[in-house]
Amino acid sequence: MEQSLSDSPASTPAFVHLHLHTQYSLLDGAIRIDDLIKKAVATGMPAVAITDHGNMFGAVELYTKCQKAKIKPIIGCEVYIAPDSRHSKDTKGISEAAYHLVLLCENMEGYRNLSYLTSAGYKDGFYYRPRIDRALLEQHAEGLIALSACLKGEVAMLCGRGYLDEARETARWYSRLFPGRYYIEIQENTLPEQDRVNRDLVQIAKELDLPLIATNDCHYLNREDAKAHEVLLCIQTGKTMSDPTHMKFSADEFFVKTPQEMVDAFPYAPEAITNSLVIAERCNLDLPLDDKYHFPHFEPPEGLTHDGMLAKLAKEGLVERLKTIRLKRPQMTVEEEQAYWDRLDIELGCIAHMKFPAYFLIVADFINWAKEQNIPVGPGRGSAAGSLVAYAIRITDLDPLPYNLLFERFLNPERISMPDIDVDFCQDRREEVIEYVIDKYGRERVCQIITFGTMKAKAVVRDVGRALDMPYNEVDKIAKLIPEDLKMTVEKAIDQEPQLREMAAADPRVAQLLETARCLEGLARHAGTHAAGVVVAPDQLEEFLPVYKDQKTGGINTQYSMKYVEMVGLVKFDFLGLKNLTVIQNAVDM
Repeated sequence: MEQSLSDSPASTPAFVHLHLHTQYSLLDGAIRIDDLIKKAVATGMPAVAITDHGNMFGAVELYTKCQKAKIKPIIGCEVYIAPDSRHSKDTKGISEAAYHLVLLCENMEGYRNLSYLTSAGYKDGFYYRPRIDRALLEQHAEGLIALSACLKGEVAMLCGRGYLDEARETARWYSRLFPGRYYIEIQENTLPEQDRVNRDLVQIAKELDLPLIATNDCHYLNREDAKAHEVLLCIQTGKTMSDPTHMKFSADEFFVKTPQEMVDAFPYAPEAITNSLVIAERCNLDLPLDDKYHFPHFEPPEGLTHDGMLAKLAKEGLVERLKTIRLKRPQMTVEEEQAYWDRLDIELGCIAHMKFPAYFLIVADFINWAKEQNIPVGPGRGSAAGSLVAYAIRITDLDPLPYNLLFERFLNPERISMPDIDVDFCQDRREEVIEYVIDKYGRERVCQIITFGTMKAKAVVRDVGRALDMPYNEVDKIAKLIPEDLKMTVEKAIDQEPQLREMAAADPRVAQLLETARCLEGLARHAGTHAAGVVVAPDQLEEFLPVYKDQKTGGINTQYSMKYVEMVGLVKFDFLGLKNLTVIQNAVDM
């Protein structure tokens, strides 16, 4: 990823946004990654960073899309630092539960360290927010560049309270922890308190010989999105716009400003603008995506390779399967039986060539364990039912030959992709199989996959209506006018439904509701858990990606959605809970 960022035309000032919240700062950031990249390209920004609150949810999405657009991606996070221990729920008289700190990845070491830090915030530091602490930061500081953050950063907050000696000491501590990699962050957002703090921050940077960095703490894309962002904060906090205590930003400056706007805002500190390029030049993270698959460790018996073990199990399994097949088809000829062995050899050769024997061994292991525990398992479905190897080692219970099922639909050396076997388990006992996998491979190596619920057309209208404090029956009437269609948008609904246009023309409140809904539609609203996907890694998960802990269920999920989990090379197994299997088993038991 090394590239020079200072080659922009002389007429175009260069600047890189290093403190920016996308939609993955759930219900706090309103920036879609695609829109961000379009604006970065259009305004001549050579790079852009993602620093969502406490998480790395959008890291790989930004990384891949920036590469495609030929601008440099910078992966980071605005972490929450507990004032004492991350395990402590007592702030000991300190008014803040956590301070802010921006961390940016210089390289792969920094990426892994940020993965560990953000994961620990959710796993053992959560208190209103995913918090880390100084002790953890000391263990995982290498490869990271630190910015002192916004008014809620520790140094800025101490300055704001007039504790300048403590602010200096705090800045010293961070500069020792991040030698040559700690920057004092200043912002220009028209807030009077920011002006006061900036003066102290500039003085501290001068006294301690620390570099300044200009940022804008972006939460929305354009200035005109400020009001929609305020509504988004109301949705997050359950307040309404008419409530005088509702959370809002005191200015409309927190948008993605152009390089020229940023230069104009900092005439007194041009080096703070230049340092954005210096930092961007230093951040050279090269993520190995679509590079190779990281299979969990599955130890074959001594003297056997994975290829040899799979071949042995498949041949022994086919011998047993053929005994049953002969009972059903006593007229089977020698040639017909030989067709089974020929097909088995072809499939085993293909699986070995594509280096997927471990996948089959792992799936067969947990399926056959489930069967031994009398947990109902489905007979197999999808393209996997075309594999004789899967039938021989009892992954599936469907003989593919009489039905002319094609193995090539499942695995094809001309189209290299992971085999994908959907396995149905009894809904009531599915968790037992997942626990078996966790016990076998280690709790720190197994987790489920995150999903993100988004604000779809009807839902966003209802959410915005509540935030605007409109009567429920009015909002309900508007939402019901939106046609039932999975791909429906507010824009399409207005085009298709004349009543919506008439209501918007007659009532400015309805017009505002629809316009705000259109602005917020599609943003991520909350994190959930994928219905089936389970990831098993060869080492601790944080070596490959950050993880997230659902605070309600206690379940551990990846911080990346399924598409990006597969991109980083981790292997996904599908454990589906099927109610039909439970009903059939209950009937048999009765």
